[in-house]
Amino acid sequence: MQNEDLVYLKSDRIEVTSTSRLKLAVKAAYLGADIQNISHLLCWQEFEEITAIALKTNGYEVYNNVRFKHGSRRYEVDVVGCRKPSVVCIDCKRWQHVIAPSALKKIVEEQAQRTHALADTLPNAKLSLECTKWKKAKFIPVVLSLIPGAYKFYYEVPVVSVLQLQDFISQLPLYVETLKSFPKIFNMLSSDF
Repeated sequence: MQNEDLVYLKSDRIEVTSTSRLKLAVKAAYLGADIQNISHLLCWQEFEEITAIALKTNGYEVYNNVRFKHGSRRYEVDVVGCRKPSVVCIDCKRWQHVIAPSALKKIVEEQAQRTHALADTLPNAKLSLECTKWKKAKFIPVVLSLIPGAYKFYYEVPVVSVLQLQDFISQLPLYVETLKSFPKIFNMLSSDF
């Protein structure tokens, strides 16, 4: 496990970082450990951290806990990843069990609303996101969970388990046209998407 950067041996102690805790959780789930037990041991910040690492590894500029105001409401997107032409807006969920379809519908709708609001509010002097330097972008809502659910997509919004996160990110450019997205033109001289 030390060779995989999952644990660190220091004198007579074994140490783990927040990042390695989530990697250990993913490895345990992959090896068949009970996912509900694993999720009880992790905090929500660790899901956001592993999401940021996965996006950075794939060439995304990453922003955590993006807070903004749109209209009279305040919003927050857990993790935003920017890599031309996509802006991936991820809501990290620490579910303890498989989620009911009605609850999933509400979660997906709220994430789509947050993503649309973010696209709408940019450019914004209070938010310095890489994508505002581009001519155009597609804002894509995503819901991430530790526990794999019955749905991989809900209303064209990806619902990704942490076990599939790397595959999802690496394959995203192939499927971006089939996903719910909110196009944004930052430079009015460009009309291509």
